[in-house]
Amino acid sequence: MNKADILVGDAVKGLKTLDDGVIKTCVTSPPYWGLRDYGNDGQLGLESKPSEFVENLCRVFDEVWRVLADDGTVWVNLGDSYAGASLSRASNNGRAGYGNPREGTFSRLGNGLKHKELVGIPWRFAFAMQDRGWYLRQDIIWAKPNPMPESVTDRCTKSHEYVFLFSKQPKYFFDNEAIKEKALTEPVARDKNEEGYQADYPGGDRFSAGARVYGADGMRNKRSVWNVGVASFKDAHFAVYPPALIEPCVKAGSAEGDTVLDPFSGSGTTGEVALKLGRNYVGCELNPDYAKLSEKRITDALGMFADVKVKE
Repeated sequence: MNKADILVGDAVKGLKTLDDGVIKTCVTSPPYWGLRDYGNDGQLGLESKPSEFVENLCRVFDEVWRVLADDGTVWVNLGDSYAGASLSRASNNGRAGYGNPREGTFSRLGNGLKHKELVGIPWRFAFAMQDRGWYLRQDIIWAKPNPMPESVTDRCTKSHEYVFLFSKQPKYFFDNEAIKEKALTEPVARDKNEEGYQADYPGGDRFSAGARVYGADGMRNKRSVWNVGVASFKDAHFAVYPPALIEPCVKAGSAEGDTVLDPFSGSGTTGEVALKLGRNYVGCELNPDYAKLSEKRITDALGMFADVKVKE
């Protein structure tokens, strides 16, 4: 039986209760800057400047570094924001700038940003993580075939977000076979020594002799653009990323019996996916109501095959 522990409270404080190196992979989607107020003191995303948001977010991952195995990975889904003052209070699904009654007014004009300018939050965060010693291994594009409609007329409708892959060192655990996808073309035989790969390599044959058949099993390496539809969970809070987006991260970043972390657990999507794939789970959640929702969600999905505990 796999287990899930949901730690209620500030993510950094919760992570400090874990031993060094106990997490194999971390898969998470932090609150986006200036998007929503979840009604909790100390929450991320309400900072007046993007630099403050990025710094507070990186402090969480400073602690993730300690609890992550040396060969572990971190996968972070993070969306962007446009600079400019939000609209007045009204009501529209809790989105900042649309005036949910629980929210204040976001200026989103810190750090010299110009009105209507794309802030670049994901890349600001990625570069800050590099500065802290993380290896930025890949930017994965989450392409949404069913994005949120937008009424803009001076730019394209936004239909993608980023998933960044980080590691602590250049070599790390990555199960490439577990996430291979079906090949779209017939397998072909290629001899790299005849294709110009070694044209600028003076030391002789760069590759072993003989042709190789690529895609002989009908599969290919997973590409870096993931087409995954936006999903919803009827009992969850506003921002829920789809299980299909998380599954490749968990499969590539861990093996059965390993422990998966989400320091921004929310409604428990990562936890549900992790346990369904035979992993254990640790989640940190500031809002106790969402922690209880996670407990119910994972228990309903796994039944007797899950041991779920909320720890306040």
